[in-house]
Amino acid sequence: MFTLTKAPLPITPAAPVAGAPRSADGADDAPRLREIPYNYTSFSDREIVLRLLGARAWELVDALRRERRTGRSARMLYEVLGDIWVVQRNPYLEDDLLASPKRRALLIEALHHRLHEIDRRRRPAEDAQRDALVGELLQAARGAVQRFEAHFHALRELRKAARRVLGRHTGGDNIRFDGMSRVAHVTDATDWRVEVPFVVLIDRKSVV
Repeated sequence: MFTLTKAPLPITPAAPVAGAPRSADGADDAPRLREIPYNYTSFSDREIVLRLLGARAWELVDALRRERRTGRSARMLYEVLGDIWVVQRNPYLEDDLLASPKRRALLIEALHHRLHEIDRRRRPAEDAQRDALVGELLQAARGAVQRFEAHFHALRELRKAARRVLGRHTGGDNIRFDGMSRVAHVTDATDWRVEVPFVVLIDRKSVV
Protein backbone atom coordinates (compact mmCIF):
# COMPACT_ATOMS: atom_id res chain seq x y z
CA MET A 1 0.00 0.00 0.00
CA PHE A 2 1.11 3.54 -0.70
CA THR A 3 -0.19 6.85 0.60
CA LEU A 4 0.13 10.41 -0.61
CA THR A 5 -0.11 12.99 2.14
CA LYS A 6 -1.10 16.62 1.92
CA ALA A 7 1.84 18.92 2.33
CA PRO A 8 1.50 20.71 5.68
CA LEU A 9 0.88 24.42 5.59
CA PRO A 10 3.92 26.46 6.63
CA ILE A 11 3.71 27.83 10.14
CA THR A 12 5.33 31.21 10.48
CA PRO A 13 6.15 32.08 14.10
CA ALA A 14 4.27 35.13 15.31
CA ALA A 15 6.19 38.11 16.55
CA PRO A 16 6.63 38.11 20.35
CA VAL A 17 3.88 39.95 22.17
CA ALA A 18 5.04 42.66 24.53
CA GLY A 19 4.78 41.54 28.12
CA ALA A 20 4.39 37.84 27.29
CA PRO A 21 6.27 35.49 29.64
CA ARG A 22 9.48 34.12 28.21
CA SER A 23 11.90 31.42 29.32
CA ALA A 24 15.58 31.91 30.03
CA ASP A 25 16.57 31.03 26.46
CA GLY A 26 14.24 33.69 25.06
CA ALA A 27 11.52 31.33 23.81
CA ASP A 28 7.85 32.00 24.46
CA ASP A 29 6.81 30.41 27.73
CA ALA A 30 3.10 31.28 27.67
CA PRO A 31 0.54 28.57 28.53
CA ARG A 32 -0.81 26.54 25.59
CA LEU A 33 -4.35 27.90 25.67
CA ARG A 34 -7.07 25.73 24.12
CA GLU A 35 -10.32 27.67 23.83
CA ILE A 36 -11.06 26.73 20.20
CA PRO A 37 -13.75 23.98 20.23
CA TYR A 38 -13.56 20.63 18.44
CA ASN A 39 -9.77 20.65 18.69
CA TYR A 40 -8.82 17.00 19.13
CA THR A 41 -5.22 17.58 18.07
CA SER A 42 -2.18 18.53 20.10
CA PHE A 43 -2.25 22.00 18.57
CA SER A 44 -2.71 25.03 20.80
CA ASP A 45 -5.01 27.91 19.87
CA ARG A 46 -1.95 29.81 18.69
CA GLU A 47 -0.92 27.07 16.27
CA ILE A 48 -4.44 26.78 14.84
CA VAL A 49 -4.75 30.53 14.34
CA LEU A 50 -1.35 30.59 12.66
CA ARG A 51 -2.47 27.90 10.23
CA LEU A 52 -5.89 29.31 9.44
CA LEU A 53 -5.39 33.06 9.73
CA GLY A 54 -1.67 33.81 9.83
CA ALA A 55 0.83 35.34 12.24
CA ARG A 56 -0.62 38.85 12.24
CA ALA A 57 -4.06 37.47 13.19
CA TRP A 58 -2.55 35.69 16.20
CA GLU A 59 -1.06 38.98 17.38
CA LEU A 60 -4.54 40.50 17.17
CA VAL A 61 -6.23 37.57 18.92
CA ASP A 62 -3.65 37.57 21.71
CA ALA A 63 -3.84 41.34 22.20
CA LEU A 64 -7.66 41.32 22.36
CA ARG A 65 -7.73 38.27 24.62
CA ARG A 66 -5.44 39.98 27.11
CA GLU A 67 -8.01 42.75 27.52
CA ARG A 68 -10.59 40.25 28.79
CA ARG A 69 -13.31 42.23 27.03
CA THR A 70 -14.00 39.88 24.13
CA GLY A 71 -16.70 37.63 25.65
CA ARG A 72 -19.32 36.43 23.19
CA SER A 73 -17.54 37.80 20.12
CA ALA A 74 -14.44 35.80 20.98
CA ARG A 75 -16.48 32.62 21.45
CA MET A 76 -18.12 33.08 18.06
CA LEU A 77 -14.73 33.57 16.41
CA TYR A 78 -13.39 30.44 18.11
CA GLU A 79 -16.45 28.51 16.93
CA VAL A 80 -15.74 29.56 13.34
CA LEU A 81 -12.14 28.44 13.62
CA GLY A 82 -13.16 25.23 15.39
CA ASP A 83 -15.65 24.31 12.67
CA ILE A 84 -13.06 24.85 9.94
CA TRP A 85 -10.33 23.03 11.85
CA VAL A 86 -12.36 19.93 12.69
CA VAL A 87 -13.50 19.48 9.08
CA GLN A 88 -9.97 19.90 7.76
CA ARG A 89 -8.71 17.23 10.17
CA ASN A 90 -11.60 14.75 9.83
CA PRO A 91 -11.82 12.94 6.46
CA TYR A 92 -15.32 11.65 7.24
CA LEU A 93 -16.67 15.16 7.76
CA GLU A 94 -14.78 16.42 4.73
CA ASP A 95 -16.21 13.66 2.51
CA ASP A 96 -19.71 14.24 3.86
CA LEU A 97 -19.60 17.95 3.03
CA LEU A 98 -17.99 17.25 -0.33
CA ALA A 99 -20.87 14.93 -1.22
CA SER A 100 -23.60 17.24 0.09
CA PRO A 101 -23.63 20.77 -1.37
CA LYS A 102 -26.69 21.58 0.74
CA ARG A 103 -25.07 20.73 4.07
CA ARG A 104 -21.90 22.47 2.95
CA ALA A 105 -23.84 25.62 2.08
CA LEU A 106 -25.56 25.57 5.48
CA LEU A 107 -22.22 25.33 7.26
CA ILE A 108 -20.69 28.15 5.23
CA GLU A 109 -23.79 30.27 5.90
CA ALA A 110 -23.46 29.61 9.64
CA LEU A 111 -19.80 30.64 9.59
CA HIS A 112 -20.60 33.89 7.80
CA HIS A 113 -23.51 34.49 10.19
CA ARG A 114 -21.23 34.29 13.23
CA LEU A 115 -18.77 36.71 11.68
CA HIS A 116 -21.63 39.05 10.82
CA GLU A 117 -22.77 38.95 14.45
CA ILE A 118 -19.26 39.84 15.60
CA ASP A 119 -19.26 42.76 13.18
CA ARG A 120 -22.67 43.86 14.43
CA ARG A 121 -21.42 43.97 18.03
CA ARG A 122 -18.59 46.37 17.23
CA ARG A 123 -18.58 49.75 19.00
CA PRO A 124 -16.15 52.02 17.10
CA ALA A 125 -17.37 55.13 18.93
CA GLU A 126 -16.29 53.69 22.28
CA ASP A 127 -12.77 52.66 21.30
CA ALA A 128 -11.71 53.36 17.73
CA GLN A 129 -8.26 51.81 18.12
CA ARG A 130 -9.59 48.54 19.50
CA ASP A 131 -12.32 48.48 16.86
CA ALA A 132 -9.69 48.73 14.15
CA LEU A 133 -8.00 45.61 15.52
CA VAL A 134 -11.34 43.76 15.56
CA GLY A 135 -12.00 44.85 11.97
CA GLU A 136 -8.62 43.58 10.83
CA LEU A 137 -9.18 40.26 12.57
CA LEU A 138 -12.63 39.93 11.02
CA GLN A 139 -11.15 40.48 7.57
CA ALA A 140 -8.68 37.65 8.18
CA ALA A 141 -11.49 35.36 9.42
CA ARG A 142 -13.64 36.09 6.36
CA GLY A 143 -10.68 35.19 4.18
CA ALA A 144 -10.36 31.87 6.03
CA VAL A 145 -14.04 31.10 5.43
CA GLN A 146 -13.68 31.93 1.74
CA ARG A 147 -10.64 29.64 1.45
CA PHE A 148 -12.53 26.92 3.31
CA GLU A 149 -15.43 27.17 0.87
CA ALA A 150 -13.12 27.16 -2.17
CA HIS A 151 -11.25 24.16 -0.79
CA PHE A 152 -14.06 21.74 -1.65
CA HIS A 153 -14.10 22.64 -5.34
CA ALA A 154 -10.31 22.46 -5.46
CA LEU A 155 -10.34 19.10 -3.66
CA ARG A 156 -12.87 17.64 -6.09
CA GLU A 157 -10.76 18.75 -9.06
CA LEU A 158 -7.53 17.49 -7.48
CA ARG A 159 -9.08 14.07 -6.88
CA LYS A 160 -10.20 13.91 -10.49
CA ALA A 161 -6.70 14.78 -11.68
CA ALA A 162 -5.09 12.27 -9.31
CA ARG A 163 -7.47 9.51 -10.38
CA ARG A 164 -6.75 10.29 -14.04
CA VAL A 165 -2.96 10.17 -13.57
CA LEU A 166 -2.86 7.19 -11.20
CA GLY A 167 -5.44 5.33 -13.28
CA ARG A 168 -2.81 4.94 -15.99
CA HIS A 169 -0.87 2.66 -13.67
CA THR A 170 -3.49 0.84 -11.57
CA GLY A 171 -7.15 -0.05 -11.49
CA GLY A 172 -9.71 2.46 -10.27
CA ASP A 173 -10.61 0.26 -7.28
CA ASN A 174 -7.05 0.56 -6.02
CA ILE A 175 -7.29 4.35 -5.71
CA ARG A 176 -8.93 5.21 -2.38
CA PHE A 177 -10.05 8.65 -1.29
CA ASP A 178 -12.64 7.47 1.24
CA GLY A 179 -12.36 8.46 4.88
CA MET A 180 -11.89 4.94 6.20
CA SER A 181 -8.90 4.22 3.97
CA ARG A 182 -7.30 7.54 4.74
CA VAL A 183 -7.83 7.35 8.50
CA ALA A 184 -6.50 3.79 8.55
CA HIS A 185 -3.20 5.08 7.18
CA VAL A 186 -2.74 7.98 9.56
CA THR A 187 0.41 7.26 11.55
CA ASP A 188 3.08 9.05 13.54
CA ALA A 189 4.88 9.49 10.24
CA THR A 190 1.97 11.59 8.93
CA ASP A 191 1.76 13.66 12.14
CA TRP A 192 -1.49 11.97 13.05
CA ARG A 193 -4.55 14.04 13.95
CA VAL A 194 -3.00 16.90 11.99
CA GLU A 195 -1.96 15.62 8.57
CA VAL A 196 -4.21 13.07 6.85
CA PRO A 197 -3.24 11.16 3.67
CA PHE A 198 -4.71 12.63 0.50
CA VAL A 199 -5.06 9.26 -1.23
CA VAL A 200 -4.30 5.61 -0.50
CA LEU A 201 -3.17 3.21 -3.23
CA ILE A 202 -3.95 -0.46 -2.67
CA ASP A 203 -1.66 -3.23 -3.92
CA ARG A 204 -4.13 -6.05 -4.61
CA LYS A 205 -1.37 -8.66 -4.55
CA SER A 206 -0.63 -7.87 -0.89
CA VAL A 207 -4.26 -7.88 0.25
CA VAL A 208 -5.27 -11.09 2.05
